[in-house]
Amino acid sequence: MKTRPLAQDKSRYKVLTRRTLMLGGIQAGLVGTLAARMYYLQVLQADKYKVLAEENRINVRLLAPQRGRILDRFGVPLAVNQQSYRVVIVAEQAGDIDSTLNAIGTLIPLGDNERHRVLREMKRKHSFVPIMVRENLSWEEVARIEVNIPELPGVQIEVGRNRYYPFGDRVTDITGYVAPVAEKELTGEAVMELPDFRIGKAGIEKAQDLELRGTAGTSQIEVNAFGRIVREISRDDGRPGEEIATTIDMALQDFTMRRLRSEESATCVVIDVVTGEILTMASSPSYDANTFTQGLTNAVWGALNTDPHTPLNNKAIQGVYPPGSTFKPVVAMAALESGMITADFRVNCPGVFTLGDHDYHCWQHRGHGTLDLHGGLKNSCDVYFYEVAMKIGVDRVAAMANRLGMGELTGIDIPNERPGIIPTRAWKLARFGQRWVDGDTPSIAIGQGYIAGTPLQLATMLSRIISNRVIVPRLVRAAGVMEPGKPFDPDLGAKEFATLDFNPAHIAAILSGMNAVTNEQGGTAYAARITDPGMEMGGKSGTAQVKQITAAERERGIKKPEQQPWKDRDHAIFIAFAPVGNPRYACAVVVEHGIGGGKYAGPIARDVLRECQRRDPSRRVPPDPMIVAAAEPSVGAPGSPTPPPEKTP
Repeated sequence: MKTRPLAQDKSRYKVLTRRTLMLGGIQAGLVGTLAARMYYLQVLQADKYKVLAEENRINVRLLAPQRGRILDRFGVPLAVNQQSYRVVIVAEQAGDIDSTLNAIGTLIPLGDNERHRVLREMKRKHSFVPIMVRENLSWEEVARIEVNIPELPGVQIEVGRNRYYPFGDRVTDITGYVAPVAEKELTGEAVMELPDFRIGKAGIEKAQDLELRGTAGTSQIEVNAFGRIVREISRDDGRPGEEIATTIDMALQDFTMRRLRSEESATCVVIDVVTGEILTMASSPSYDANTFTQGLTNAVWGALNTDPHTPLNNKAIQGVYPPGSTFKPVVAMAALESGMITADFRVNCPGVFTLGDHDYHCWQHRGHGTLDLHGGLKNSCDVYFYEVAMKIGVDRVAAMANRLGMGELTGIDIPNERPGIIPTRAWKLARFGQRWVDGDTPSIAIGQGYIAGTPLQLATMLSRIISNRVIVPRLVRAAGVMEPGKPFDPDLGAKEFATLDFNPAHIAAILSGMNAVTNEQGGTAYAARITDPGMEMGGKSGTAQVKQITAAERERGIKKPEQQPWKDRDHAIFIAFAPVGNPRYACAVVVEHGIGGGKYAGPIARDVLRECQRRDPSRRVPPDPMIVAAAEPSVGAPGSPTPPPEKTP
């Protein structure tokens, strides 16, 4: 056996020692690097990674703010937030989803669309996330689900909050309604993408949407590694939306809607001529805003759209009608202010006005004889106003109509108002490429032909004549609600409106003629007068022709209005003010296809103005207890409160 030399062993030892030192150095370097990195992460960057860890553990979720209420002028709620109930299902607990949905469907109505939506959402969401099956459950439906919960795995009842309109269709045209945000309405705000967030789509809900929304809140939720909610750490409900006080007197609005329902289709507006506040603006038939918040079916939507009575339109601001003889005060004011006639200007009415080879008939075929302005208004003599309009010309009439708020937007503080039409020579040339001819003017004199306006414009026109100021109607009350127990200030909320600088004698002449219409025997609306002392009204009736009467029809004999189809009958229109001695309220009523203004629209104006004066706050009429009760949701019940019983006007 050979042995290695000692020198060779020492050389090998030196090589091993160098390798050991090298490996040790590398290990020491790695350990040092790791230690340095750990020091960097755990000490120097501790705050940063603590925040990141917390963000993974804690989710911050937006909460939809509580929407502000809408109130009437006395504080009666017109739009509120009501507790609602919905049934949800958790997929991981439900087992056989189809069987569970079938079981739910035996307890509450559940359509195919709702089933398909639930199945779609389950495919794109975690199995532990609750899926809404149906919302806005009635108390009876909640009870049926709760009783059967043990046989419905994964099914729960959740409490939410939705918009509720206590008076249904009686005030929808004013409040409007809310609905989910459409894709085209998204602005990038995160809160608008919340599934339970709603925005205003019409009326005050839309016009005051930003004020009513409030500010979104936040909820800090602790979740585990799988995203499952462990607990809520903190909650900030945000700032609720502002309360909006309207100018509406809900008791008067309720009375007006009930009164209008005596006709197939009608509308009524009352304006305070001092403040410009609208006390009632009713359009009948209307629709229940709650159907939009609770889920509108295709059948209901189709019925609303195809109804010939146009319930989806607010007729007060969207209905455009020839004003008929209610336009005669405008013609009178234009003639008086131009200086081309005085109140003593007299015209002989033989029953027809002839211009060239065309005859323009007066409604009174035997004629009225010789009349001044007072008699012309009292008897609504067409020939009188044919003569006056021909004397001053269409452009003077149009200029006065514009000053009085017709042919343009009034500026009311809700959307979708229509401007109507006030024709001029330039308008006809631009619209039809034809020159204005003398034969066009007589029709304008009696509110027919090319002319058209809304009921709100008619009420505004009368308000401006009475007040001699540029009244701008409004529905939002700047001064808030009228608080009980405080002294009544009749001018509270009045604005500084520009003056029209009309001659007071001219205003008095027109109002005197309108007073004669209702309060002097022989006036066209004498039968519709208010007989209560101190509440008397002045008015002006009008009939807006819907269908042109041909010469052949005239020869054969015109059918009585009642014999014509409803859609071919003339509109009945009436404007009025009260009380006569000190006018405070201006009213406009349109009864679609109602035949005669004094006979059909006049009594409505009479009843509404009498009730309006009876409810004047200066008379300190107590709140209507039925109205107050109707505004209060039923205690403990998720469904609609029971409305007050119908009353016959």
